[in-house]
Amino acid sequence: MTDPAATQAPSSHQGLNVIALISGGKDSLFSLLHCRANGHHVVALANLHPAMPLPSGGALGNEALGGADDADQEQDLNSFMYQTVGHQVIPLYAEATGIPLYRRAIAGGAAQHGKDYSYRGHGRTTEPGSTRAPCPTGETGTGGAGGVDETDEPDETESMIPLLRAIKAAHPEANAICAGAIMSTYQRTRIESVATWLGLVPLAYLWKFPVLPAPESSDPANVADAQLLVDMAAVGLEARLVKVASGGLDDSFLWTNVASAPGRDKISRAMRRFGTAEKGAVIGEGGEFETLVLDGPPSLFRKRIVVDEANRHLVREGGGSAWLKLTSAKLEDKETVASQGERENKVRIPDLLDARFASVLDTLSATKGAVKVEVGPLIGVYETEDVVSSLAESQGRDAEKLQQWCFVGGAATSLGSVEAETRSLVEQIRNRLRLAALSPSAIVSATLLLRRMADFPVVNAVYGQLFDAPNPPSRVTVSCGSLLSPNTNIAVYLAVHSGLEPGQKQGLHVQSRSYWAPANIGPYSQAVSIPLASLAADMAPGAEGPRLVSIAGQIPLVPATMALPDGAGGDDEALRLQVALSLQHLWRIGLDTGVQWWTSAMAYFPSGASSYPGLTMALKVELAAKAWDAAHLWSADREGEDGDEDEGEDAGPDLWDQRFDPRYISLAGEPGALPLATLPDWSAVGLSAGSAAKSKTRAASAPPLFVAEVTELPRAADVEWHAHMGVAGASAASIVVARSSSPVLVPGTNSPQRAALCVWRTLVRSPEDDSKDRDDDGSGSGSSSSITLIQTVVAETLASSTAASTAPGQADGPSCAFANHDRIASLSPSRMGGGTGAGGSPSLLVRYVDVERYPAAFGSAGPVVSCASLWAADGERLASVGVYQEVF
Repeated sequence: MTDPAATQAPSSHQGLNVIALISGGKDSLFSLLHCRANGHHVVALANLHPAMPLPSGGALGNEALGGADDADQEQDLNSFMYQTVGHQVIPLYAEATGIPLYRRAIAGGAAQHGKDYSYRGHGRTTEPGSTRAPCPTGETGTGGAGGVDETDEPDETESMIPLLRAIKAAHPEANAICAGAIMSTYQRTRIESVATWLGLVPLAYLWKFPVLPAPESSDPANVADAQLLVDMAAVGLEARLVKVASGGLDDSFLWTNVASAPGRDKISRAMRRFGTAEKGAVIGEGGEFETLVLDGPPSLFRKRIVVDEANRHLVREGGGSAWLKLTSAKLEDKETVASQGERENKVRIPDLLDARFASVLDTLSATKGAVKVEVGPLIGVYETEDVVSSLAESQGRDAEKLQQWCFVGGAATSLGSVEAETRSLVEQIRNRLRLAALSPSAIVSATLLLRRMADFPVVNAVYGQLFDAPNPPSRVTVSCGSLLSPNTNIAVYLAVHSGLEPGQKQGLHVQSRSYWAPANIGPYSQAVSIPLASLAADMAPGAEGPRLVSIAGQIPLVPATMALPDGAGGDDEALRLQVALSLQHLWRIGLDTGVQWWTSAMAYFPSGASSYPGLTMALKVELAAKAWDAAHLWSADREGEDGDEDEGEDAGPDLWDQRFDPRYISLAGEPGALPLATLPDWSAVGLSAGSAAKSKTRAASAPPLFVAEVTELPRAADVEWHAHMGVAGASAASIVVARSSSPVLVPGTNSPQRAALCVWRTLVRSPEDDSKDRDDDGSGSGSSSSITLIQTVVAETLASSTAASTAPGQADGPSCAFANHDRIASLSPSRMGGGTGAGGSPSLLVRYVDVERYPAAFGSAGPVVSCASLWAADGERLASVGVYQEVF
């Protein structure tokens, strides 16, 4: 068994100089300790406080605790962004820690921009505190310290900007900022937006911390909810409750040390009925309580803060909220004890791989020799008419709402540079959007093909200028080298939704370094999802149902360092770790967005990787196939062993939603109202995990996987995973998966050497809406209506296709050859039998081709990815793989 500790995330090779944004609460101070544990240097503390008279010292600098200046304050600010209870004690942190402290008053309130946020995107014409036009993202500028736009109500988020500018002026070496966001997208996206605006690297080491691997020796109860508090206690953090705002807590809990074992148990018992740690209740992530840190490891706290009981005054607010107003505090010297000096070294960095993917790595480490993958009957193998006969005569439902746009660069010599070629493509995209009366937010996903990966920084900078709103499209990027046309350096394929309504598109765009998954600092999201119902022409307002999730290509970066992992025992082992780690990234993002099932996937490997001279592509295919299978069967195996199917991962609404979205406000007190995501969710395809565990063949356990050999991958990675689509929010048995039981022969030719095609179909059905065709009084025909998406994958074997033409890709031409594939993909009564019955007209999402078979396909046959070689998961060489989509 692989020791997960052996794959623990390494420290950053080059430490950052960090501004620690602190509120006085446990999370911001614990995040600071994780920054130091990862080799970074904290150069300053930053704090925003309520706007009120402050003691001598002004808005900036090291300050002493005031006396009665705020004695009349009897109401907490209740900021969405900042903790303000206990702010009077914050000035003492400078002397207690020896780190310079800078403060500024909060201006404005929580403008309702939603939980996602983009500073440059919400319409301000001047920067807060400045009279000049805003500078581009990444520039720091020299804004003043004055007021905000008189024509625009200030958002409390923007109070950070003048504060951080002042700190950067005093500490020009500062290049990063850390904060204690754990599960609040609302807080994280605002800090990230300001940080990237100012050229600071955002760090959020506690992001999704409760769902990360816990120590094997942990109490199971702590793993379920309070492990974060256990970790805080291990480093000696003293965090006192200073506010309670939950039905599970009353004022008797105030001043409890939540990091102590008694305090932790007390909080856990009280909050357990309000949600697990995945929903954040036990750690206060939904605003259930707030804390004030008084002490920590001696390496951080040289002195401890003391607030006598006489200086703690109870303030009760409506709705069961209560907090402590602190009128005086002092510092005390600490006795130096040898064991205390080691406490900061006890900051626990979660293992790089969780249990599922440590198991995957074990499986890969046992992989030796030739590919031997047993292929058996697919789950739910249905005969043709059994699956889709009822849809065969149905009319397509505005399938063109989700369109594929292809932009291929060319004439690079006349344009003069890759940058000019990219600008030309970006302008073409803008023009196409204008003609369609669409904004860039209509772009759901993108595929970026480059000749040279070294051009990526230039291309990315120009491409990024398309997007100024939150949640840009997901993206996969590969280099095809000389496999592209001679004059082409870049091609961009976009999935564009022409009919999205406000609020339908949802995204996940984490730009902070964490232990969870790699940060996406560039102009692309980890994931973007749309409702299946949005593809229908007659979607009912507020329609619920499955969501289609597009996820960015995932490479094996260590999230905490954004670097590739070091080798773990030789070249072969290093590749195995990269395969498992990047697949874990795909899984974590999928789970966070509620994915229950992948329709199909591609694993990319670079050609001729010099670091693995002994590994053939066949062996790389084997690694990918076994990793894919092992990840899918892991939960099934566990259920088969002990009946426990709990994934230990989170899903459902963000904590901001739970507090402020009316749909979820009642969630606390309704345990299990939104169950944890399971991936794969066997019930969605009509199976139980137990039955899946009994069927150990690859075809019976996992969606189709293909492997492509390209020229280069981003960051010189040795693998990149790309799921073609994830399905979220599906009800039981609403996903149907089918595969041709034997190769389909291409129709339309009498040649005995006809190309063999394998066909997979995934049907995703929305719930039926029986409200259609009813009168206002509920009478009427009551005919039900639902929408079905069908994704079809058509794979052509290389051996049979090579014999099909004396001049591959030229005699018949790529379009002519692929027309047969298009006919097979079309839905008809005879479905996979190659019949010619009338059916739908599926749109091509992407086509992968082996250039040996189709050398002229790129640029002439739609969204084509040119590959040096193409493989099925069972090790067979393929000539092409086409992914189609059809809506009924």
